[in-house]
Parts: sequence; structure tokens; C-alpha cells
Amino acid sequence: MSKVGFIGLGIMGKPMAHNLLKAGVSIVVNDIAQDAVDELVSAGAESAAYSDIGRMCDVVITILPNGSIVQQVLFGAGGVAEGLSKGKLVCDMSSVTPVESKLCGKKLAEIGVGFIDAPVSGGEPGAIAGTLAIMCGGEEADFKRMEPIFSAIGSSWLLIGPAGSGSVTKLANQIIVNLNIAAVSEALVLATKAGADPMKVYKAIRGGLAGSAVLDAKAPMMCARNFTPGGKISINHKDIKNVLATAHEIDVPLPFTSQLFEVQQTLKAHGHFNDDHAGYVQYFEALAGVEVKSEETK
Repeated sequence: MSKVGFIGLGIMGKPMAHNLLKAGVSIVVNDIAQDAVDELVSAGAESAAYSDIGRMCDVVITILPNGSIVQQVLFGAGGVAEGLSKGKLVCDMSSVTPVESKLCGKKLAEIGVGFIDAPVSGGEPGAIAGTLAIMCGGEEADFKRMEPIFSAIGSSWLLIGPAGSGSVTKLANQIIVNLNIAAVSEALVLATKAGADPMKVYKAIRGGLAGSAVLDAKAPMMCARNFTPGGKISINHKDIKNVLATAHEIDVPLPFTSQLFEVQQTLKAHGHFNDDHAGYVQYFEALAGVEVKSEETK
């Protein structure tokens, strides 16, 4: 495999880049955080400017905070597109709106470059373990080109439809994940206020219909009051904002998701924006005047 460009070495991108190196993929990296770049270079990667990455690599992956940054990195002055040529492929793994993904695909198609939008789910633990779920939009041939790369960073990947389809799927995913975390939060606050140990409640229900990957990941964190971010509230706030913008554009009412956005806004106002989204529990604790904690996690 020829060199792969990898732009974005944050909470998700850095472990993903490490897993590509472990799989024997030659990567060329860039990030605004020089310490992250230095870490990857020490592990065997090269580093280069955006346009040089476009020239050096047949495939370029981006995983960046939002759609406007993706557009700037790809198409701004000195951007990746300046170095791209016909037949190359860009895969954006950022969480952006479907409109932004379609725009990237259109601009790249004009210069003969393929495009896959491939946002991921699994959080930092999945990025570290290489077990991300990857949801893709684009052409079948471009998807096939990406499969050997996906195999180094994910445990599942699926082509849903044309460009933008991966981003649509990620929006649906974020509704389910975030509302699930909010429901777990509300339930454990109730259990605690009623006098039950929330960790024991979690263990009692996890084998039944209430069980889920979200419950297993977040309930123990809530009970231990561990809000060290694997998936920051700030990032999920951006995702839910994208969900609502897309829904409003196509006239889909989302009453529960709208309420969740206000929960996130409240947590932002109270200084919890950089907590893990297990920190949603703090909103419900404040309403009930109780703190979720367990004797089992002391």
C-alpha cells in the first residue's frame, strides 16, 4: 500500500494513526498540536504540510473537529487539494453534516478525486482498541479501496449509500447514544435518591432489556464519578447541533433531542463542557439534589 495521509491527531485520531502504523501502513501526519505530531513521528510516521500530504499520498484521511475546519484543511490556501491529482481518494472521518460531506464530494469530483465520508462510533476506547464502527457514504470502488485501512482501525464498516450517507448515519447514531446516556443518568439519579446503590442497580439490570453498550460503558463511570473525557460533552454538543440543523432543514421534529441539546447547554454554562458525556448525570443530580456514587467504586 502506498502512503496514507492522516490529518487530525486528537482524542480519536491519534490512537487511530497509531493503529495504522501497527498494521504496517506508511502514514504522513499533520495536526495543529505539535506534540501529537512528534509522538507519531517517533512511532514511525512522517510529517508534512497539507498540500504536501496531497502530493505524497494516494489516500488522505481527515478526522477534524467540525465541517468548517475540514473545508479549510482540504480547500483553503495551502490545503490538501492543492497537492491532489486525478485518481486519488479523500476519506473524511469527522462528524459533520450531510450537506458538508456532499460539498466535499462535489468539489473533489471536479478534480477527479474520490471521496468517502466515514464517521466513526466507539469513542476513545474503540479508537485505542481498533474496534470502531465505521459508517460510510460514497462510491463502491472508493469504499473497496478503503477497506484495508478500515481493517486496521475498526471492527465493522459498511457502505450505506452515496456521499453524505455516512454522515446521516452518524447523526442517527448520536441521537441514540446521547439520549441513551441521558436515560441512564436519569435512572441512576432516581435509584440513588430512592436509597439504592446505583452500581448494584446497574449490575441487576444490565442482563435484561435495559442492557446496552452505552449502559456498560457509562454507568460505572457515573458511579465512580469519573468524567475524564473519552467522548467530550463539547464534541457531542457539536454533533447534536448538526443533528438538529439537519432535522430542521428536512422538517423532522426531534423533541427529545432538542431537550438534550438544552441539557448540554446547561452543562456548558456550569463548566462541564469538557467532561465525558457520562457527565450528563450532573444535570439530573442538580435537579434532584443528590449525587450518584457507589460504595462499590470507592
